[in-house]
Amino acid sequence: MSKYLKSAALLAILALGSGPVAAEKLGLGRAALPEEIAAWDMDVHPDGTGLPVGAGDAIDGEEIFAEQCAVCHGDFAEGIGNWPKLAGGQDTLDRDDPLKTVGSYWPYLSTTFDYVRRSMPYGNAGTLTDDEVYAIVAYILYSNDLIDDDFVLSNETFLDVGMPNADGFFIDNRAETEYSQWSGEPCMENCKDEVKVTMRAMVLDVTPQEETSAPAQDAVAEEAVEAAFDVELAAEGEKVFRKCKACHQVGDGAKNRVGPTLNGIVGHAAGAVDGFKYSKPLQEVADDGLVWTDDELKAFLAKPKEYLKGTKMSFAGLRKEEDQAAVIEYLKSFGQ
Repeated sequence: MSKYLKSAALLAILALGSGPVAAEKLGLGRAALPEEIAAWDMDVHPDGTGLPVGAGDAIDGEEIFAEQCAVCHGDFAEGIGNWPKLAGGQDTLDRDDPLKTVGSYWPYLSTTFDYVRRSMPYGNAGTLTDDEVYAIVAYILYSNDLIDDDFVLSNETFLDVGMPNADGFFIDNRAETEYSQWSGEPCMENCKDEVKVTMRAMVLDVTPQEETSAPAQDAVAEEAVEAAFDVELAAEGEKVFRKCKACHQVGDGAKNRVGPTLNGIVGHAAGAVDGFKYSKPLQEVADDGLVWTDDELKAFLAKPKEYLKGTKMSFAGLRKEEDQAAVIEYLKSFGQ
């Protein structure tokens, strides 16, 4: 018998010996202990079956997410590089380039909980406590505008959360409706008289952005900027701004990222950064003449989603007034 046939025979024997009875007979392995099975049997079903006892809210979840998840998914669940976006994408599923996130696409919250609990954080799966998983999931929900920041997600409140795309899926019935069309012999050559390209790509994402300029607004806004500059406060603001760096750049060579560059924002017209595609709500208030004065920026930074309903900015906000003031002072050090 050749070495190849011997290898095939050995594989066949091993395959036959994979069952419990054969394994015992051949002396391979042992039966799993009940506690070992329980450790792996952690499925969470859409109806809440399998949920562990625990609780967490978005406020605690923000800190845990920043430490455990932000390196891949961004501080605000907006995704970094090719890592998945977990927030946003609402009302995009009917487009040519839908953004499928927890908030826009996933039909069951149990999928999110089960995945985070079982597989995250990347490279260190299974290290999160149940309370931490609840808090992280709560923060993801909050980033998708599905709960308030003080909503406590727990095994008791889990089913109170409605997922926007819960009714967007249907049973796959292709076996009954389509498979019969492909049951004959497939055509392998000369199947079509002519092959040619009939359409160009539907999604190119290279459409130039219209430049927005509001000199009149900027002129009014210049007067709103305070003349005095607090160097020490700006230094504190640089530390706080670390929470913003995932989406915004400042200084020489700054480029638009998930959010626009923030050079020269203080005291200037909203929605005026060239080349950045603003959300409709932001563009509407910009067209109405919004100017980013200190007071307007403080209100926005405190709770972005309350200040501007529908904003793409998923950051929960800076709760401390001193942090708000420090960031604004830091931004004042960057001109146009």
